[in-house]
Amino acid sequence: MSFFPAYLDLKDRRVLIVGGGRVALGKLKRLLEFSENLVIISPEFLDEFLEFDIELLHRCYRRGDIEGFDIVIVATDNIELQREIFIESRGSGILVNCVDSMEYCDFIFPSYIKKGHLTISISTDGASPAVTKALREYIEELIPPDIDIFLRDMKSLRESLPKGESRIELFREMSRDFIDRYREER
Repeated sequence: MSFFPAYLDLKDRRVLIVGGGRVALGKLKRLLEFSENLVIISPEFLDEFLEFDIELLHRCYRRGDIEGFDIVIVATDNIELQREIFIESRGSGILVNCVDSMEYCDFIFPSYIKKGHLTISISTDGASPAVTKALREYIEELIPPDIDIFLRDMKSLRESLPKGESRIELFREMSRDFIDRYREER
């Protein structure tokens, strides 16, 4: 079965990353685009981790460390630790992602494009990260460079107009015109 695509509001969610290597650093950088409520546990960290204003716990993971967190990312190649944390999380409501171990994942990290208010995610359900990366790069080239300005204007207009069919149709028309104008320029 496939993963359900969903966008989570991480603003008030606590996120724990277990691991201090290259993969954990990549997850950290991606998560920082959406939240600053992050804690990382690892006995060792790459120097780059020190560049960020986040809580670093210099030690090995201990059973119970996931308590109080909403999301846990296990970014270590220790499969036994991945399994232990996943099992520990069952029944707690904590969502877990163990990198490269689909059997220990409640969710996966899609490839994504983020340009201001626009976020597009791409996933092959883990079948081929290389394909998702290639598609992401291709789609990025198709996005109008001024998309965020257009989206900010649309958001402002949306907040000022009453809800209803006429507003929906106006937004559809404006969106089609914006994309058509960009297609013509290409």
